[in-house]
Amino acid sequence: MRMSDIVARHILEMLEESDGNAEIQRNELAAYLGCVPSQINYVITSRFTPEHGYIVESRRGGGGYIRITKITATPTDAIMHIINSIGKRLDKLSAEIMINNMLARSIINEETARLLAAAMSERSYLDIPQQYRDFLRASIFKNMLLTLV
Repeated sequence: MRMSDIVARHILEMLEESDGNAEIQRNELAAYLGCVPSQINYVITSRFTPEHGYIVESRRGGGGYIRITKITATPTDAIMHIINSIGKRLDKLSAEIMINNMLARSIINEETARLLAAAMSERSYLDIPQQYRDFLRASIFKNMLLTLV
């Protein structure tokens, strides 16, 4: 198992044990897991994002910490949060992450996830010039999600 997976699993366990809130001392966690502190930063910035359903706060300095909070919201609130986080462009990978996250949190069902994934696939945009695909994907994804609210 890769170190990033080990770090992510440990943080998820911390979140489960503390009802969705975890305060992490980056250097202490790195020493405990036997990795470098930058590995902790990488995992947090790539796997604990608003798109994944987390809020991350940090405080620097001697008593610094990183606080991760799992967002608990109604399905409608979660969908609206996702819509508001998209922006003007959306690449295929980010769309897939959002779809998988909504499926894992039971915000959408398997059939809806498959439909969203089909609409976000590169195949759906083959006739669209490359420079416009992410703009169109964002617009379509937002509109599809709005129909679920």
